[in-house]
Amino acid sequence: MRLFLDANILFSAAYRDGSPVEVLFAAARSERCALVASGFAVEEARRNIATKKPDRIEALEMLLCQVTLSREPTAAAVEDATKHGVPPKDAPILAAAVLARADVLVTGDRTHFGHLYGLKVDGVLVLTTAMVLELMTA
Repeated sequence: MRLFLDANILFSAAYRDGSPVEVLFAAARSERCALVASGFAVEEARRNIATKKPDRIEALEMLLCQVTLSREPTAAAVEDATKHGVPPKDAPILAAAVLARADVLVTGDRTHFGHLYGLKVDGVLVLTTAMVLELMTA
């Protein structure tokens, strides 16, 4: 299973030891899934960690060693993503997940992606971390 990680998932995994999101990284180490993110998501996660928890930058960088970077989507693909009710600032995440042919977009952003939870958008299922873990154990 290919999991595309939103910036907030990367941030949460790095924020503190023992984060529930770390389970996704453990699953990737045991080859139960592959982790993918875009440069856009990675840079947002880096910015947020540097601002809110600078002592965890190294933790983020270590986690990123397990993540494959996807290509960045075109402007047209980003525009298309907004048609699914995703705001322009978050549309690059959905567009990159589609471009990466991810099975799942993992995001904790209920405000901007919550209306898509449990739905497939251009072949990508949008789920929270808890939903992914439930799917992986089913």
